[in-house]
Amino acid sequence: MMRKVISLLVMVTVLYSCATVAVTGRKQLSLVSSDEINTMSAQQYKEVVAKGPLSTNQEQTAMVKRVGERIQKAVEQYMASKGASAQLAGFNWEFNLIQDDKTVNAWCMPGGKVAFYTAILPICKDELGVAVVMGHEVAHAIANHGAERMSQGLIAEFGLSTISAAMGQNPTATQQIFMQAMGMGTNVGMLKFSRSHESEADHMGLIFMSMAGYDPESAPAFWERMATLSGGQQPPEFLSTHPSHETRIKDLQGWIPEAKQYYKK
Repeated sequence: MMRKVISLLVMVTVLYSCATVAVTGRKQLSLVSSDEINTMSAQQYKEVVAKGPLSTNQEQTAMVKRVGERIQKAVEQYMASKGASAQLAGFNWEFNLIQDDKTVNAWCMPGGKVAFYTAILPICKDELGVAVVMGHEVAHAIANHGAERMSQGLIAEFGLSTISAAMGQNPTATQQIFMQAMGMGTNVGMLKFSRSHESEADHMGLIFMSMAGYDPESAPAFWERMATLSGGQQPPEFLSTHPSHETRIKDLQGWIPEAKQYYKK
């Protein structure tokens, strides 16, 4: 009898902890509040920026910030059109360029905390390329992928019945799960889940960059350049947290007609 009661409580908890992703309408698990994850993100981002070093290239820094602000306005416009502006509560947008000529990366933490690394700029090639990456990374935050992954991690680590207590009594473990949710996990069982997030961010990012005035047809070209850089050394898709370059390019090409409807030159 007790097991049935617990199972029922678990089902009710999951049912009432669902949220809906903007643009795609996908239902997702969300056991972590925006305030909680935004606070953790702000602290982590502050540490990253303080460690830096930030780029001293004024032209490149200005470009990253300019693209970021345009994507931000597009996101705010889109969410307002859907009556979902409340989902952006607690967002304190920041866009920084970190001097690192080896790390080909960019990311956006929950709450709109964006970082680009200088090593990705040659692949971006120009402002259009930066917009492709910016739209994709911001989409991760708008889709609450960090909170969703953290919710999954908390369930796996503690179980639904002890999550609240664990977050209050075991902050170290909670912080570790937060870091894994931001992309540092290595569990093969979670890889498909992560790939679905990447594809969803590609889709949403294409729309956001289009609304910001960037031609969505430039997106496949960026990933073609990324594929060239990898030199065929990308791991098999089933062992990667990202879709293969070929899959990504094909999907983006399929979404371009939809994104064109939002394109404002």
